[in-house]
Parts: sequence; structure tokens; C-alpha cells
Amino acid sequence: MNDSYVYVITALLPLSACLVILQVNPYHALVIRGILGAIAALIYAMFGAADVALTEALVGTMLAITLYGVAVRSSMVMRLGMVENEATETPQKQLINSLRSILDKHHLRLELVPYEAQQDLDQALLKKEVHGICQLNLEGDRNITEQPYHTVTRVQRLYDIIKPELSSVTHFTPSDTKEKQQ
Repeated sequence: MNDSYVYVITALLPLSACLVILQVNPYHALVIRGILGAIAALIYAMFGAADVALTEALVGTMLAITLYGVAVRSSMVMRLGMVENEATETPQKQLINSLRSILDKHHLRLELVPYEAQQDLDQALLKKEVHGICQLNLEGDRNITEQPYHTVTRVQRLYDIIKPELSSVTHFTPSDTKEKQQ
């Protein structure tokens, strides 16, 4: 009867592992992964494997969580290129705020990358330096879209996330349809 706490702590191990797998938010998954490592280290220590417990605590929990955190933070970003002098205009600020609110729902962040000229912006998209670009519509294009800005992305998944909510704010296309239109 005295060892019942061992069973309770041991039962937390598969429970926390299931929580990590079912987690939608990657930052919450990192926290739960830290808890999972701490529980594993505690179980190892209770069974007398102090060296394995220390290794699990240092490498399996602290180092892994740090490296995963850096990887998650750097990979969950949408880089949006734009011409520098257009970034201060009110319609573009509204577009950027709309994009940020849409991406926040999917745990992504928006990184704005300024370029000096429209040609630099187009080259950045072709060279895959940015995931998308936002450019001022030409006068001829405004008749079609009735929107001041045209946004293009080269990443289909970002297009799928943004298109349903952003279509009312701006004309938005994936990069392959932009090439077909020109």
C-alpha cells in the first residue's frame, strides 16, 4: 500500500505523452513535453537510476525543449515582402493588421521584409527569400479587383489559411495564378 504513489506517478507518463500528441498549439506541446521529461526523470530516480534521471532531466528535458522552442519559433513565420514607401499607407496597415490577426489564429507570426523597388520585390519572391509579397495594384488592375493592394504567396498552405478571411480585404492569389494572369 505504501507504494501506491509510484503507480500514480507512473500513470502520469502515458497521460502526458497523449497530451503532447493531441496538442494543437506547438508552444503548449513544448510545455507538456517538459512535464513529460520531468515525470520520466522522477520515475527513473524513484527506481534508483540516478544517472539516467539526471541525463533525462538535462538532455531529454531542458536541452530538447530549448532546441524545439527555437525550431518552432523560427519555422512558424510568414515573411511578407513589400516596397518600403508603401508600408506607411493606411490601407496597407489595415492589410497587415488583418494578416496578423489571421495568422495569430494558426500560431504563426508575420515578418515584414521591406524592399526598395517593385523589381526587388518580385525577385525576392522568385528567389524564395519571402513567402509572399504585397504590392500596390496598378490602375489597370483596380478595375478588376476594386482593391488597392494585391497580395501573392508562393506557399499553397499559407494561401489556404489566408484566402477565406482575407478575400474581403484585398485581392489575394497564389504565385502560380499570378504568372498565368500576366
